[in-house]
Amino acid sequence: MPAMRALIVSDIHSNLEAFDAVLADAEARGGYDVVWFLGDLVGYGADPGPCIERLRSLPHVAIAGNHDHAVTGKLNPDLFNGAARAAALWTADVLTYDELAYLAGLPEVRTEGDFTHVHGSLRDPVMEYLISEPAAVATFALMRTPFCLVGHSHYPIVWTEHERGADVALLDEMEPVVLNPDQRVIVNPGSVGQPRDGDWRASYLLYDGDGGDAGVLHHRRVEYDITTAQGKIRVEGLPESLADRLGRGH
Repeated sequence: MPAMRALIVSDIHSNLEAFDAVLADAEARGGYDVVWFLGDLVGYGADPGPCIERLRSLPHVAIAGNHDHAVTGKLNPDLFNGAARAAALWTADVLTYDELAYLAGLPEVRTEGDFTHVHGSLRDPVMEYLISEPAAVATFALMRTPFCLVGHSHYPIVWTEHERGADVALLDEMEPVVLNPDQRVIVNPGSVGQPRDGDWRASYLLYDGDGGDAGVLHHRRVEYDITTAQGKIRVEGLPESLADRLGRGH
């Protein structure tokens, strides 16, 4: 694929402070040509409209996540836990028709060159958490590209296919993932707006493609203004647990 640089983000979850911190950090590291967004733009946080506006203002390609589906009526929010359901119903109420239409128009799967993009898994695009070897093997079996990018679990991990199945490893800021078209991988950039791996900082990837080889993925963590994000959640009357968990990264 042509030489390019992509900012890969997932699970922003209406957290504008985290999203803006990621955008600023990526710019400081040399910028990017396009944003690849892997779903769940909304849900949990208090800035769904501004997050949608921010993403739409950038060159980007995007897919839908389960929370995006829930606020547009494509998924029953009763399938969520109490806090997530409350946030989905509130979000659906505060978004404009145009914002809801944008979310409703997002596809569940798309292909960009050597990369397949999906929120959950290729077996279940919006609901399956790709956190077990059988789930990884099932998605590898359905892949038609060397690489797959996923979100949903909020864990920054890479699955590597081998003859007996698949191995998993945590992404490391000090160890870029060097891509090889002969070695299939599934990579999750982690969550921008609600990390769950015990690290509260926003998580994302930068993809460097040189136009010849498959390129390199760099994992990054970024501090952001959690206090402001938490305060907005409380002002809107959303469940207190949604504010508290941001500080725990869990």
